[in-house]
Amino acid sequence: MRVGSGAHTYEWVGNWAKIPDTELAREGWAHHGIVATEAGEIIACHQGEAKILVFDKDGNLLRSWDSGLVDAHGMSLSKEGDTEYLWIADPGFKPDPELAYGWTHKPGRAVKTTLEGETVMTVPEPTHDVYRDGNYRPTWVVVNEERHGGNGDIWVTDGYGENYVHRFDKAGNYILGVNGEEGAGRYDTPHTLFFDTRKSEPELYVADRKNGRVQIYDGDGNFKRSFGPGITTSPTGFVVIGDLMVLIELRSSRVTILDSDDKLVTYLGENDSVSKVDGWPNVQNDKGKSVRTDLLELGKFNSPHGIAADGDGNLYVAEWLIGGRITKLVKS
Repeated sequence: MRVGSGAHTYEWVGNWAKIPDTELAREGWAHHGIVATEAGEIIACHQGEAKILVFDKDGNLLRSWDSGLVDAHGMSLSKEGDTEYLWIADPGFKPDPELAYGWTHKPGRAVKTTLEGETVMTVPEPTHDVYRDGNYRPTWVVVNEERHGGNGDIWVTDGYGENYVHRFDKAGNYILGVNGEEGAGRYDTPHTLFFDTRKSEPELYVADRKNGRVQIYDGDGNFKRSFGPGITTSPTGFVVIGDLMVLIELRSSRVTILDSDDKLVTYLGENDSVSKVDGWPNVQNDKGKSVRTDLLELGKFNSPHGIAADGDGNLYVAEWLIGGRITKLVKS
């Protein structure tokens, strides 16, 4: 099955991730990020356990470890010298099949680990007045990497709590928070952060998901521009391949390819109608219980939530649904 056309054609590889078939794998509600290391390993999270999973490019499971988190919701990588690190944002809550999809609740946090699972840093909760009464539910964490001209600052978005994006220095000291009012408007679910290094200075992209737009800042948190109408309706995650940015959209259920000026190039796997189904991203059985959807199709997305790109330009898309689904798009 091929999707796209011309220079943007991909082979759709379904059921790519070879995750052991267990009850938790079948019934866990996947809600995680995904990244590709320089060595070509693909890192994701188990759909029903707090385990980080490491795959080769063919989807074979190489190793795993218990993260000690509720959910590896947001994932990114950074490099210091010759060493890559994994950053994970955990909002602290997730639908739990053992609670009949009631919610597990713990404090949210953002952590830095080695690629073997050793925790080397926990980013503290922001010292911001909004948390006197508000909830901290981080959804993504990224680093303004020094190797790309940044200063090493750590940025965390509180996408499921108070709708703020927070800046820390590389030692974890709190600097500031922004909420969109300094830019295109107050955030509503700032789901994902991404540092774009295609230009001479890094730019911070914020997926302002429920507002259907992307807000863009410099490395100090100064607003630069935004885009959205006519391009994206539910921006959820980013990755860059060469001069192109690849954006995933949750409710439009598609992959969106943009040029270096944030202009639309094409869409892949678009499936807008699926999000209008009762119970989406799952379906409801005759007892009103959420169960894995039977509407999954080859060549069409259901609920793209995380995206990664390897060194060959192949894409990996992790979806948000019971039982999970990770699809590989092989560049033709």
